[in-house]
Amino acid sequence: MGIRLSVQQVTRLTTPSRSGVFQSAPDRRVEQFTASIQYDYRLYAHDIQGSIAHARMLARVGLLTGEEAEQIIVALEQIRNEIAAYLAGEATSSFRFRPEWEDIHMHIEQALVERLGDLGRKLHTARSRNDQVSTALRLWMRDALDRIDSRLLSLQRAFVNRCSRDRNVVLPGYTHLQPAQPVLAAHYWLAYCEKFERDRQRVADCRRRVNICPLGTAALAGTSLPVDRQLTAQLLGFTGVAANSLDASSDRDFVAEAAFVLALIAVHLSGWAEEWILWSTSEFGMLQLPEAFCTGSSIMPQKINPDVLELTRGKSGRVIGNLQRLLVLLKGLPLAYNRDLQEDKEAIFDSFDTVEACLELAAIIVEKAELRAERIAQHLEHGYLDATSLMEYLIRKGIPQRTAHHACGQLVRRAMERQMRLDQLPLEELRSIHPAVDEDVYQFLGPKRAVQAYVSYGSSAPAEVAAQEARWRKHLGIDGGEVSDGVASDSDTKSL
Repeated sequence: MGIRLSVQQVTRLTTPSRSGVFQSAPDRRVEQFTASIQYDYRLYAHDIQGSIAHARMLARVGLLTGEEAEQIIVALEQIRNEIAAYLAGEATSSFRFRPEWEDIHMHIEQALVERLGDLGRKLHTARSRNDQVSTALRLWMRDALDRIDSRLLSLQRAFVNRCSRDRNVVLPGYTHLQPAQPVLAAHYWLAYCEKFERDRQRVADCRRRVNICPLGTAALAGTSLPVDRQLTAQLLGFTGVAANSLDASSDRDFVAEAAFVLALIAVHLSGWAEEWILWSTSEFGMLQLPEAFCTGSSIMPQKINPDVLELTRGKSGRVIGNLQRLLVLLKGLPLAYNRDLQEDKEAIFDSFDTVEACLELAAIIVEKAELRAERIAQHLEHGYLDATSLMEYLIRKGIPQRTAHHACGQLVRRAMERQMRLDQLPLEELRSIHPAVDEDVYQFLGPKRAVQAYVSYGSSAPAEVAAQEARWRKHLGIDGGEVSDGVASDSDTKSL
């Protein structure tokens, strides 16, 4: 005896997620538990982009007529506009999200079926939700990676544009958070350009692996229908086609890789934020942050707190956590698709959102912050930043490095006890460590002169920094701007 279903049951059971094998409707609690529409709605435009390409391919191979494909495409474009209007809060939009339709892909398909009936049902020919979701996610991530690259570029430009502005400033360089050696401010800014350039290279490399088309691999084994996967990939701007259907169905390497790239960007931003938080304290006093990017206290009226930098530092933790979350998600999954993979999207969406927001604010803060030259000059007076320069002077006089190192340490101790700088020690005192010391030693003493003494490639030597700044301006497409020529004359530097 056949099974008789009510009209209500047929309506429930013929939604895209339910086949004729089911004899009962899903429990409402299951619908709520499995729903992902609350976060994967943001894939709507990319899902429709993939569906339009799929429809064109189906028409090319004869699984749809040209007229059918055009009807489907027109309807998909209408649905895309309606979803956009709904998400923008326009009251005229009739589109609504319903938890029983699980995800954005089913919402779009159901809307298509409501408009076109059986023709709308034809669109899912030769594809599964597995390859459909992976394709939409890859398309979304491709655009998101491009936005991250653009944000990184803006941040690099902000650092480079500071170089000429801070051309006369020498900063104390630190190791172990202890004063170490003097460096040009421009050298400091370009160091961050190097870090973010490596990030951009990783973004580009990640994008290359994201940009592979899984559409047409279907659920896990491919399809017996005559699809043209190369055409679909070409229509969507992919540079390659996934070669193994089992791998394509289960692959989330591209998600984990992007999460790592974003985590490392977040780590770089966190280190920069920590440094500028320290520099802006009254104890360091080296940096004035733009007040528009600081907050006050609810009880202490004098406070100007670096909350944006603190949150940048803090939000790096969630981005790192998202990477861990994804790796744990993937670590025990057998081939091929498993519903666990639905859990990848919240993590990767959050990482992209977080890093993009941090980068946007970072570029503005870098542009608007001001170095406090007078306080920096005071820091340069302490810490014996020119001790290494003195040691290398002795090495040039033929003294073994370890001997020169020990002798300079003794001189630093004497200067500390007398509360003097190294360049304030009399020549007789300097000669006491070695008779080769001559009057020319003072050309290498003092932080400003120590900077001018650098000669190695990649160092903080004024000529090297000027060359690197010019290279960065060309690389980043920055027009105009005076390239810093290093440290100015003594009369100029005394004002710092």
